This record gives sequence, structure tokens and C-alpha cells, in this order.
Amino acid sequence: MSVRQRGGQANKKAVMASPESTKDEFDGLQPQKSGVTSEWDYKIALFLITAVAFVTRFWGISHPNEVVFDEVHFGKFASYYLQRTYFFDVHPPFGKLLFALMGWFVGYDGHFHFDNIGDSYIKNNVPYVAFRAMPALLGALTVPTVFLIMWESGYTLPAAIVASGLVLFDNAHIGQTRLILLDATLVFAMSVSVLCYVRFYKLRHEPFGRKWWKWLLLTGVALSCVISTKYVGVFTFFTIGSAVALDLWGLLDINRKQGALSLPEFGKHFAARIFGLIVVPFLFYLFWFQVHFAILYRSGPGDDFMSPEFQETLSDNIMTANSVGIDYYDAITMRHKETKTYLHSHPDRYPLRYEDGRVSSQGQQVTGYPFNDTNNHWQVIPAQPFPEDNLLGHRVKSGDLIRLRHLVTDTYLLSHDVASPYYPTNQEFTTVPLEDANGNRFNDTLFELRIEGAKGKADFKSMSGHFKLIHFPTKVAMWTHTTPLPDWAYKQAEINGNKNVQQSSNVWYVDEIPSVPADSDRLKKEPRKIKHVPFLKKYFELQRAIFFHNNALTSSHPYASQPIQWPFLLRGVSFWTQNDTRQQIYFLGNPVGWWIASSLLAVFAGIVGADQLSQRRGVDSLDELYGPGTRSRFYNSTGFFFLCWAAHYLPFYLMGRQLFLHHYLPAHLASALVTGALLEFVFNLDPVALEENVDAKLTGKATEKGKKGGGPGTKRVVPAKERMGGSSMLALWGAAGVVMTVVIAGWWFFLPLTYGRPGLTAEEVVRRKWLGYDLHFAK
Repeated sequence: MSVRQRGGQANKKAVMASPESTKDEFDGLQPQKSGVTSEWDYKIALFLITAVAFVTRFWGISHPNEVVFDEVHFGKFASYYLQRTYFFDVHPPFGKLLFALMGWFVGYDGHFHFDNIGDSYIKNNVPYVAFRAMPALLGALTVPTVFLIMWESGYTLPAAIVASGLVLFDNAHIGQTRLILLDATLVFAMSVSVLCYVRFYKLRHEPFGRKWWKWLLLTGVALSCVISTKYVGVFTFFTIGSAVALDLWGLLDINRKQGALSLPEFGKHFAARIFGLIVVPFLFYLFWFQVHFAILYRSGPGDDFMSPEFQETLSDNIMTANSVGIDYYDAITMRHKETKTYLHSHPDRYPLRYEDGRVSSQGQQVTGYPFNDTNNHWQVIPAQPFPEDNLLGHRVKSGDLIRLRHLVTDTYLLSHDVASPYYPTNQEFTTVPLEDANGNRFNDTLFELRIEGAKGKADFKSMSGHFKLIHFPTKVAMWTHTTPLPDWAYKQAEINGNKNVQQSSNVWYVDEIPSVPADSDRLKKEPRKIKHVPFLKKYFELQRAIFFHNNALTSSHPYASQPIQWPFLLRGVSFWTQNDTRQQIYFLGNPVGWWIASSLLAVFAGIVGADQLSQRRGVDSLDELYGPGTRSRFYNSTGFFFLCWAAHYLPFYLMGRQLFLHHYLPAHLASALVTGALLEFVFNLDPVALEENVDAKLTGKATEKGKKGGGPGTKRVVPAKERMGGSSMLALWGAAGVVMTVVIAGWWFFLPLTYGRPGLTAEEVVRRKWLGYDLHFAK
């Protein structure tokens, strides 16, 4: 990455690092400080852009006064925080805690749970404007952050205006930041991470100073906010980490003009970056989970996602409060933890042949049934009978070998080496009569009870005793799934033996013990003490649950899209509609801005490809056409922005989960940076290294060696405005003006779909279906 002094103004006359190579040949030179007045044009532009950003994000933020799209999730989570009720979500807690903080500021008690899209905020007395103000604030601050990235990287004012303008007048960024959603926090933190790293990189030749540490640590804190909001924040880590790795590689160069670093000195640089960019972000990341656990101490809808041990740390937990120890010969009902289906059996038999031609055992069907029924009752039988005079009162424990008797049909549960109906690699579950169960099929009726998280011979309890039932002879686990069986099984769920015993979806629990009388002493509840579980144990359990359920988000959605569609803005997402007024909020970017940015991404790749080809042919095209040092700056600065885009976009091709257009927003911001930088490059405004003695710049006297272009220390980079004069900026200003004019026109044209008003006639809707967008009210 390569940066210039801010502004690129003629009266700064700063001595800057030559971009001749990544070795930073002249980095030992210190820039002169310029007066504050030299940056007045940048400061005025920054003020105006920030003001317009606040207007575009906050204007009409109270409309609609109903729950919109995913506000049903993130508004609900804020309410749960305020009510201290435990919930489960696949995203880290930081962004949701910000919403809860805003609710706490305005005195909201969390009484409304955002159950349905279209529910009225006014009727339910919800301070929704305060909630929406949080992402709107962050979204508005994102725009000047983009401007500052360009300014700190040394780009001209038109380039900075274009880059920030593409975000400022983008309908997708505006639409996403005006609602109770997480993406505003994510995009803002990502942009701040890039800005802080640029500031840190500019201080790389003043290591271990106060400012150097400040910007290093601020980069780490910003990175922690990115990944503490959504896990796609790891893409920002990759972006910054790649730049840091290249920087460290450069420090190993023994030919550095600043002198070779000893290994201990390099070790200090390496350790400082590890501490600032890995340790600090991780500690902050853990901190937000600690806050999450500390706030959510009451039992809630997230209980079912966690282990019984975790649930015992929550007050008012129904599962642990109602758990009862299970004895041998008790009749129980068992439910699958994930699908909530009961283990069930009925007299009907498996068909002789399945549709694929495979043959079954024609045994009694064992299925999963969603409703409570007497055919769900199973009696727990010991593998070895107890003496007749001591038959009852023996507690079932983890690790015991048990048998399960189906009470209605008086048969015993069994698994054997016969393929299940849907999974040829999994074993069939069936039942056999008593004479077979006690005869030659005895071993096939043995199951090992493995209670999750149990230590030693823990008691088997209803509700809290999550367990796996392992077939003892063949070591398969009882398992079910959501695909229903055909009509011959009444569309009930398949039960089979899963050879992957470690799979988390093999877990079951006992729902009730119908054989225990209602007045039994076993049902009397004793005061329960809330247990303490170490933070890291709770953290790792939650992480496993998050990643498992995140990967399980593979179901289809009517507005899901593929990564290949995003740069071209081929489709959006319907957020909200109102039939009476024909108003709608349709999440869609500014097509003009997105197409310009995507086109210039292709242009950048084409220039890099052409340059590499010309170098193979012995032609140094970039430096010959644009001046020495152009290639280094083009690759290191614009290339860094392009890396940021690629890192935030390409990994989505590897994901199998549901994807939506909003996943492209961080990458779009990076593409805006590339657009601004490339616009400056195309109009020949990159700085050129001129042969001029630095001492002459400082004292007005040029050395003979400097005049002849001799040795190291004799070049300085002249800002574009100084080198080319005021008239040279006209082409760039003209191009920037054209780009911003068409971008603003596109923003204005699609504005009714972003702000949800005014309502459009059918003809007006049709005019906005540029690429066949699935808009409402087109008829």
C-alpha cells in the first residue's frame, strides 16, 4: 500500500516517499508541515458531504411506522436484552447491544417483541425512531470516513468526492441504514478499520511512538467491532492482515534505505502487530460476549439451543425446574432435540421394496411423530434384570445398557444391518416381539445411553438429560431428519441409525414420564440453585451452536440472490409494502453508481493484466507513460482497495448458506474507493517522481548531483496540482462532475423505493423495473 500526504495541494510541497518500489526508497525524508489554510477546500467538502449524509439518512426516518423486514429479528433481540431474557442468534452481540443501549437511553422496557412485519410501532408505544437513529448515525458517519480514507491516502479532492459520493448517494446504503439492521454497524466499522490502518501505515517509519501505537491500537479496536458485529468481518481482518504481512516482509529487506533491521528489532515489530491486530481485537471480542452473558440471565427462547448445563445457569429455566430422575421400568416419551418429533411406533410394516428397488426387513415401523400420543410411550428395561424382590427404584445412569419396550405393541426397539428407507448407508430401526427380543435378537435390542456432558455415572433425568442412544452391537446413533416418509408411513419422519455418532443432531431428550403418578414424591420440586459455568466454557458452547446453525441456513428464500448478481445489481429485496397507498420499500442499490464502480473494477484488472504482459515483453508502460513511481502507487494503493473489494466479495462464492444483496455492501464501499482512485489515474493525475535535490527544496540550493538526477535522496514526489497547474485539474473535475451528476440522478429516480414514499402508479413502477426487478404494484 502506498500513501501520499493529505490533499495533494500545491502549497504543501511535502517531500514524500517515492513509490518507485515497495522498498520506499526515500522514506527517510520527513515531510514539511503545511498550514491549516492549505486544506480549506478538503475541509469544506468534508463538511458538506457529512451534512448531506445526515440529511439523506435521517430524512423521513419515522416512515413507515411499522415493523419492516428483518426488524422482526434485531428489534426483538434489543427487547430481549432489555428484559434480560436469553435468546440465540447466529451473529455476535456487539451490533445488537448497540440497539439495546439506545433503547435503554430512551427508557424503553422491551415489552414489544417485533413478532410480525407490519405490526404498528405507534399502537404498541415503541420508540422505533430512536432504534433507527443508531444505524442512521453510523451510516451517515460512514460517508465522511470514506472521504477521509481517500484524503489520507493522498488522492485529489475530485477523487475523494467521487469515492464518498458513490456511498453518499447509494440507495442500498441509505436503505439499510434507516432500519433496525446490523449492516450499518458492520460497514462503518469496516471503513474505520481501513482508515485507521492508512493512518498507521503513514507512520511506519516512526515506529513505537505515541501516534504509531495509537493508530495501531485503534485499527485493532475497529477490527474487533467488525467481527463482533458479523462474522463476515473476518474478511476485513484478511484485508488488513494481507497489507501487514507485506509490510513486515518489506521490513526484512536488508537493502532498506533506512537500514536493515536486526532480528530482535523485527521481532518487536512483529510482536507489536500481533498484539495490536490480533490480541486486542480478540479480547474486545470476548468482552462483548461477557456482556452478553451478564445481561441475559433469565430463561428465554434461546434455551433450546444450549446444553442442559448451560441452561442451569439461567433463572426460571423450565427444563431444569421440571426435570425428574428416571428409574428403570418407567414409561417415557422421547423427543428429538432439533426437530421436536417424538420417537413413535405403530403396527404397520415397512414395505418389502422401496421405490429405488432396495429391500426392507418388513419389520414394524419406527417413525418420528410430531404430536403426543400413546404410541410414543416406551418403557426403560435394564439389560440385566434386577431380582424380583428389588425390582423398582433403580435410577438409570449415563453409560448404562438399556432396552426400550414399546408399550402399545409390546415389542422391543431394535436396529440391525438393514438399510433405512432414505439412507442406504444408515441402519433401519424397527421392533421385534418379546420372544425374539429375549432370544436370538437379544443383542440387537441393546442400546447404550450417553448423556451429553455427563461426568461419570450421572443420573438420567427428563428434560435436562440430553442424550444419544447408541446401538451397542453396531455403534450407530438413533437419528431423524425433516424429510417425511411416503404415504405408507403416513408422512411421518424417518428414524434410522447414523454411523456418524459425533453428529450433534443425534441428541434426544425425555419429554415426560407418564407412568409416574401426579402425586408422586418424585414430582415434588425443590428450590433450585442457579449454577455457575466458567465464561470460556459458555463461550465455546455458544460458538459451536452459532457456527452450526449459521451453516444450516441453506433453505431457499424468495429474495435470496447469488454473488454473481451483486456487482451488476440484477435483483433486490422487498422490505415492506402497503397496499392502500401503493408504497413500498425495495432494497436496491443505485444502479448507475454500481455499474460505474463494477466497470472500473474491470478496468483496474485490465490495466494490471496489460501491464504484466508489457513487462514480460520488456516494456515498462506505466512508468514510461505516466512517470516513474506510477506502477508502485497503482499497485500498492489502488491495489489495496481492490484487495479490500475482492476479500469482501469473492469468499461468498464458497458459502452454501442463504445470501442476499446486503452482503455486498462492504465490497461496494471498497469498489467506491477503487473508482475514485482509478478516476484520478485515468486522467493522468498520479504524482511523478521528479529529479530534484531535496536540500534544494528545503534551502533553495540544488546540488550538482541533484541536478543530474544522481543517487539516493535526490527525488521528491510533486503533487499533481503543483506539477500540472490549476488547468490540469479541469479534466478530472469534469469527469467527477459527470459521474456525480448521473449518480445523483439515479439516486433521485429510485428514491421512492428507498424511502417508501411517495406511492407510485403502475406506470411509474414499471419505469423502474430496469432489469426486471420484482417490484410490487406494477399492475
